Amino acid sequence: MARREKVMRMSVEQPLWRALTAYRVLTMLYAIGLFVAAHEKLDRPWLAVSYYAVLAPWTLATLPRVANAASCTRRFLVADLTIAIAGILLTPLADSQQRIVDGGPTLPSIWTAGSVLAFAIKGGWRWAASASLLVGVANVVQRGAFSRDTLHNVLLVCIASIAIGYVVELARASERTLARALEIEAATRERERLARDIHDSVLQVLAMVQRRGTAIGGEAAELGRLAGEQEVALRTLVAGGLVPASHVSEDASQGAVVRAVEVPDDDGPDALNGAAPCDLRALLVPHAGSKVTLSEPGAPVLLAPGAAKELAAAVGAALDNVRRHAGERARAWILVEDEPDEVIVTVRDDGPGIPEGRLAEAEGEGRLGVALSIRGRLRDIGGTAELISVPGQGTEVELKVPRAEARDARGKAGKAR
Repeated sequence: MARREKVMRMSVEQPLWRALTAYRVLTMLYAIGLFVAAHEKLDRPWLAVSYYAVLAPWTLATLPRVANAASCTRRFLVADLTIAIAGILLTPLADSQQRIVDGGPTLPSIWTAGSVLAFAIKGGWRWAASASLLVGVANVVQRGAFSRDTLHNVLLVCIASIAIGYVVELARASERTLARALEIEAATRERERLARDIHDSVLQVLAMVQRRGTAIGGEAAELGRLAGEQEVALRTLVAGGLVPASHVSEDASQGAVVRAVEVPDDDGPDALNGAAPCDLRALLVPHAGSKVTLSEPGAPVLLAPGAAKELAAAVGAALDNVRRHAGERARAWILVEDEPDEVIVTVRDDGPGIPEGRLAEAEGEGRLGVALSIRGRLRDIGGTAELISVPGQGTEVELKVPRAEARDARGKAGKAR
């Protein structure tokens, strides 16, 4: 299992949860203080006392619920907003109509804003807008008319909660980007360290074996050739810096996390289910050698595991054709391009090329290497394979896999088989 070192943990929204916790306690005390100061003016003070007998324990008992995003569940948010709206709607029963018309506070007062802000921090500006709308409707019903004061209060809560929700969404996206950048930086430093160590030992030994074997000749020359191929493959592996995708925290309140990650076996159950994206570069590196040059992006090329394995198998089939038909001295080049909407892998060789009509003739003879091993694999994962060959100028195979279709590739391939 390959592992990566934890780099750091960061969270912009965690201070917002702490502030919300304090806000709920302070506004609960403020609402009770307003009642104590004006309880003699209420028509039914006992109704207000009953409400605060629920509000105070609820606020204190649910403080752990607003400590982070994981604890703040949707069920809690709905229950919390229900208590706030119930307090608003109970206000006309506890207080006089004249005090309400004159702008008297509702029973929960500004405690209601805490419920709306919880929606904003948990789910972003869309959740905040929905909660604000419900509170606004409750305020209009409570006052019996749409007044300027009601509009002012509703707009204030709505704008503040939507702004906070939008900021939280931006902060989460920034944290994920920063975590990925830090992970790439850490992987680059580790790759450079490994490259220095390997260059000082293994690569030098392989290069020496290649030179000495070639000079001696005979069986030693074959040994030297194999050592040269391993040297090229090892250099490609070190230079590629294969780093799997970032694993950020499942708990958004903990921020984006760069942590140690075990890379599972490609044949494990998670890979078969397409649960985690796979870095295509890791599957193509074994094809690199003294006669095969691999050119790849510096960042991971992520595809669904099934799509990545089928695409790598198609590349292997194309290289097999090069070795079988282009001759022992033919060279091949693999180019990986990571586009926003698709992944393109091009396999090119400097062999004699394929005569016109030869592929159709081979299919008629029952030899379906290109039809099944290459085009068939790409078709199963929603991709395409295009073969271009000019006699005397080599052959080029261009493999394309659209990202949107690659996500569902495993399920389609499984049904087809």
